[in-house]
Amino acid sequence: MKPDHLPTQAPPDATALGRTLRTRHVTMIAIGGIIGAGLFVGSSTSIATVGPAVIFSYAIAGLVILMIMRMLSEMAMASPATGTFTEFVRLGLGHGAGFTCGWLYWYFWVVVIPVEAIAGGVILNNWINLPVWLLGVGLLAMMTAINLLSTRSYGEFEFWLSSLKVSAIIVFIMIGAAFAFGLTSPTGPTFSNLTSHGGFAPAGIVAILAGVTSVIFSVVGAEISTIAAAESSEPVKTIARAATTVAIRILLFYILSIGLIVSILPWDTVKPGVSPFTSTLVYMKVPGAATAMTLIVLVAVLSCLNSSIYVTSRVLFVLAAKHDAPQWLVKLTRRKVPARAILVGSLFGYFALAASVLSPQLVFSFLVNSSGATMLMIYLMVCAAQIRHRRLLERTDPGALLIKMWLFPYTSYATAAAILAVLIAMAFKHDLAVQLIASLVVAVIVWAAYMILRRGRTA
Repeated sequence: MKPDHLPTQAPPDATALGRTLRTRHVTMIAIGGIIGAGLFVGSSTSIATVGPAVIFSYAIAGLVILMIMRMLSEMAMASPATGTFTEFVRLGLGHGAGFTCGWLYWYFWVVVIPVEAIAGGVILNNWINLPVWLLGVGLLAMMTAINLLSTRSYGEFEFWLSSLKVSAIIVFIMIGAAFAFGLTSPTGPTFSNLTSHGGFAPAGIVAILAGVTSVIFSVVGAEISTIAAAESSEPVKTIARAATTVAIRILLFYILSIGLIVSILPWDTVKPGVSPFTSTLVYMKVPGAATAMTLIVLVAVLSCLNSSIYVTSRVLFVLAAKHDAPQWLVKLTRRKVPARAILVGSLFGYFALAASVLSPQLVFSFLVNSSGATMLMIYLMVCAAQIRHRRLLERTDPGALLIKMWLFPYTSYATAAAILAVLIAMAFKHDLAVQLIASLVVAVIVWAAYMILRRGRTA
């Protein structure tokens, strides 16, 4: 892709947002964007498909995310005026890539909004006798109000929601480790479950690699820290500090918790769609396990819904600041909140909720499928942008490379190759192939919109 030119600074409008978030907020926002229902419930499908070796599937997926975050750290420190996450792609590859990346990223998270609202509605429906869609509308309205209040209110709310999730995982790891090592287990150590039910990799090595195509979607979201950091008092330092450490912490949370599950439970007893965390706690005879995990999953859903609304508004605000979206979206409230951008994402959420009721098999199904491979495409653009930006700096300003990608360029190319391999693997799995094709359709539409817009500007 040939860039139009390589911008080096954000427009003044992009810095108009308030700087009320602290490092603790940014860290927990990043963790909150990743630790969601995909870990607490979605991991059951991966375990049932791959077996105990799913640990390696998560490790490979997590390693890819770690490399992406390191690339973002390098570019953030080298070009501190760039701004939010999607603008690093514009920095390295030009305006066309920046436009495409920004709108694809907005699209990805705006589709997450109704998905999380419905998931929360399903959970609440067990206790409140109201339609799922109505409960989802209520949750969406509540989270929209929190985001409209102030950036600090969003950050504080997300901090405590994410803290609850992290605390739950730490407690689970402590209880599970005590059981797995035989301290509380009536039969002694339980690590024999790793190999006694068809072996460690009962489905073979290929299944481990194929498992990456599924689990990688549950570990995306760490890049949210680069968006939230733009509203912190020290954005560059916050990104540099949070990017790598957050990715490592999340990697440990995922690997340790999943590793303990397959050590305690025979993997072939895990049922897809049923939280393996709940099943493990019930197996260990922990009182109130089912209720406790249901509440934790609800917290995870609310956290992801909260972050989704925040991310879509900030990305849309930056796109407007770059003249890639209507200019009226740049308008801020007295508390430096992009209220109009928040409401646009929220309205799309209401539309998708309506589609889930009126056209679940057509419109809503397309929305969900068409966001399936989007994040991988965005990460691939990040790899290309980092490689190009690094090459440019090495020639013109090597002193700006305060943080460097490990073992460049080999790790950058390897990360891009891994993402490409996952995309190719998706093409050979029927359910994932549908997501890949739908995501490509949306990407083509966005790129076509940019070409039309550029032609109009030229005229």
